[in-house]
Amino acid sequence: MADLQRTFVAVKPDGVQRGLVGEVISRFEKRGLKLIGMKMLHVSKSMAETHYGEHKGKPFYDGLVNYITLSPIVAMVWQGKDAVLLARNAIGATNPGAAAPGTIRGDLAVEIGRNIVHGSDSPESAEREIKIFFQDSELLPDWKRTHQNWISE
Repeated sequence: MADLQRTFVAVKPDGVQRGLVGEVISRFEKRGLKLIGMKMLHVSKSMAETHYGEHKGKPFYDGLVNYITLSPIVAMVWQGKDAVLLARNAIGATNPGAAAPGTIRGDLAVEIGRNIVHGSDSPESAEREIKIFFQDSELLPDWKRTHQNWISE
């Protein structure tokens, strides 16, 4: 049976600047995930370094940190059965050229450095990333959608 999970998703600066926030939210809602936290913010350098800490020392690390701090992002927490897998499938491959049509990156992005959205790659990463961007008091996991029974058993 599928597990109820939370996942972290961020519309990156390119997605915000291109006015794609609503499109991204719509895709996750249509997929049946429940939005339980959202905010727009400028990512500080220290927050970016924590978020991308696993990549420290790699040639692209500085570019990631610099890019995510250039312009606002929209940080979100989504909840649902197998939320991490569902979100990753909706997002598509990291390289938009390899992303399937119908995915966010496959439909909306052109190159890896401007691939619209970030999504946690595992339940463990999701919990770590959620804690970087949200306090528990900012999440509303218990609100009820009236149509939830039509999405999952």
